[in-house]
Amino acid sequence: MFCKNCGHHLSQGEQICPVCGAAASGETRFCSACGHPCNPDSVFCPNCGTRLKSSAPLPIQRKSRLAAGLLGVFLGGLGIHNFYLGYTDKGIAQVVLFVLCCGVPSSIWGLIEGILILCGEIRTDAEGNPLSD
Repeated sequence: MFCKNCGHHLSQGEQICPVCGAAASGETRFCSACGHPCNPDSVFCPNCGTRLKSSAPLPIQRKSRLAAGLLGVFLGGLGIHNFYLGYTDKGIAQVVLFVLCCGVPSSIWGLIEGILILCGEIRTDAEGNPLSD
């Protein structure tokens, strides 16, 4: 068994971790890279640092199509809608263009993208997840 808190290997029958004082866990999890036993709640292997695969898939956090579209229409010149959708490189390019050109080209660009988002032509965020209605 392993400690839920620190991953310390517990002797048979130990219910409290002698290292950190947390309650014991009956679950065992092993690193896919090095085979080291890991705490079931750990994100990274304490031995090699590899990110551990979760047993359950993480829920998809869908971005709002309405919010992204309105951000594009009203704050599109600053690329806020692109930052919201995860397109940080495009958002930075819009901010730079806004500063260098007094906002006119990037504002038109943002307005057009905002309308495209609201019309459903742009349907996904940067990770490929569909936008919610």
